Amino acid sequence: MLQLSQGQLNLLETCPRKFQHTYLEQLGILTTPEQQERLLAGSRFHQLMQQRELDLPIAPLLQADPQLQGWYTAFAQSAERILSLDLKENCITMRQSEYPLSLEFSVPWEQANGVPATQNYLLVVVYDLLIWGEHQARILDWKTYPRPQNGQWLQQDWQTRLYPFVLAETSDYLPEQISMTYWFFQAHGEPAQGGQAQNDWVSNLEPQSLNFPYSATQHEQTRQDLTHLLSHLAQWLYEYQQGVPLPQVPVAKGVCQSCSFAWRCQRKEENASAGGQETIPLLAEIQEVAL
Repeated sequence: MLQLSQGQLNLLETCPRKFQHTYLEQLGILTTPEQQERLLAGSRFHQLMQQRELDLPIAPLLQADPQLQGWYTAFAQSAERILSLDLKENCITMRQSEYPLSLEFSVPWEQANGVPATQNYLLVVVYDLLIWGEHQARILDWKTYPRPQNGQWLQQDWQTRLYPFVLAETSDYLPEQISMTYWFFQAHGEPAQGGQAQNDWVSNLEPQSLNFPYSATQHEQTRQDLTHLLSHLAQWLYEYQQGVPLPQVPVAKGVCQSCSFAWRCQRKEENASAGGQETIPLLAEIQEVAL
């Protein structure tokens, strides 16, 4: 049974061929030292927040990393607001950090000979922090980059769609009782790592958020979107076993020039990069570092 995360769904929806290179063929993606450091910094912050929830010592982590200390100071100053539920009468019954959930999801598809078939997938999620209430559940996700000016792209991201969907399917909460909130701990204009004094990290640092309520309508739309996408994947995987590669993204979408597989897919213009070197991908293309 193929396991699929939100990152894999995003990539599959963006470009099936890149999904093939990355997950089926296990080809690596080039990253710059700056991108690697951002990933590691985000991983350290997630580890810090997990240790806090488990009542494990966090002082050594903070003392060794001024950037981490700045982010945590921003969290601590707003912790009451961040960790609360919307309804005053809704008591918190439990909080769980780095909490994994999985959901078996079956989709119909049709083989080449017209015979109907069913493909099973295992949808997997890991919640940075899941707050369980009597009548409400809130999913919190930590981001160590600035809050986007336009949150519409994040609303369509598979993380925003998949995380509430799996919780609704595996719990007694109604979709309307679930919400997902992203918290952004890096302010615009924050000093680069290795900057000046420690106080520079906490000046002008106030966590910002984007909240996405959930509903029964969104739940059914997500179910339809998953069924549509994963039915196609079942067909593509069947053909891939017969030697047919997964489809490429249309050139008109304009995403190939920033893709590290553009040369492999014969989508790179001859004069686009001197020496035939692959383009370093955008940070959004790189998977989060797992704890």
